[in-house]
Amino acid sequence: MKNIQKILKKKKYIKIKLKRIATNHLELKATINGVKGRFILDTGASNSCVGLDLIEHFKLDAQESETKAAGAGATDMETQQSENNSLKIGDWKTKQFHLVLFNLSHVNTALVQHKAKEVHGIIGADILQKGKAFIDYNKNILYLKKIKK
Repeated sequence: MKNIQKILKKKKYIKIKLKRIATNHLELKATINGVKGRFILDTGASNSCVGLDLIEHFKLDAQESETKAAGAGATDMETQQSENNSLKIGDWKTKQFHLVLFNLSHVNTALVQHKAKEVHGIIGADILQKGKAFIDYNKNILYLKKIKK
C-alpha cells in the first residue's frame, strides 16, 4: 500500500483524512466560500449537496431548480442550485463548484438517531470525478488530484 501512496503523491494527488462515524459513513471537513462545514462522503450521490437552511451560512447564490432530489428514503424533494462556489477539502480546491440545495433534515435525523453528529451536506460523485478520486477505505483516506490552474 505504501507504493500506491507514493505513486499518488508523485502524480500530484492530495491526501485527505476521513473519519468513520457511528453510521459507518465517512465524514470529512470542507470549506465552501470560506465557511467550514462537516460533510458525508457519498459515492452514490450524483451531486454534492448542502441543506436549504444553510444558504446564508455558506454565502450561496441560490436559484430555483426543476430537479427533484431523492435519497436516504426520501423522494421527489424540491431543490435549488448554486453555481460557481469555491470548495476546499484539505489542500485540494476548486473554484467552479456546483451545489444542489435541498432539505437534509431526514439525513440528519437518521444520523442523530445513530448517535452521530449532524452534517452540513454531502460530497458526492461530482467532486470525486473532478478530483479523479481514490478512496482507501482501510485507512480512511481520500486522495484527490490537484487541479491545474
